[in-house]
Amino acid sequence: MTNKTDKLGLIQVFTGDGKGKTTAALGEALRACGHNYKVLILQFMKGDIKYGEVNIAKAVPNLELKQFGLPTFVKKGDPSDEDLRLAEEGFKFARSAIMEKKYDMVILDELNVAIDYGLIKLKDVLRLLKSRPEGIEIIITGRYAPQEIIEIADLVSNIEEIKHPYQKGILARKGVEW
Repeated sequence: MTNKTDKLGLIQVFTGDGKGKTTAALGEALRACGHNYKVLILQFMKGDIKYGEVNIAKAVPNLELKQFGLPTFVKKGDPSDEDLRLAEEGFKFARSAIMEKKYDMVILDELNVAIDYGLIKLKDVLRLLKSRPEGIEIIITGRYAPQEIIEIADLVSNIEEIKHPYQKGILARKGVEW
């Protein structure tokens, strides 16, 4: 198989019930920044500044991270008006950043969950993905990746949980899970 291109412009999806979807996307972001690409990370349903990536993003050249969520969990089937407003604001920001080609890579963290929870419409996401300009790498994370997104993606990794410390009563640890 020959390398058709080494340019950015694919759609990647990290999904599944295992730990590491956001972590994988952060690794892609760090690698891209190391090659002087401009990267935007938009975190849907996350609004807590205690996450390690929020702290370090300020120090990484060419990396911008924005959160569009509350520091509390969204209630599936009954999101608050503020949850809906923040998700809409985040998706508008994403659409603008992608269509105006402000970044080389855009990571839509937890977008799959935002779709599943009814915060963002799948049809709007599909429209954006199909109309995006060439040369922008899009990475989508979160459980519950819709089949329609899986079908148009170029790379899909399903991260499966086999074992997790939580099963032993070990809660989320600073610097590892957050």
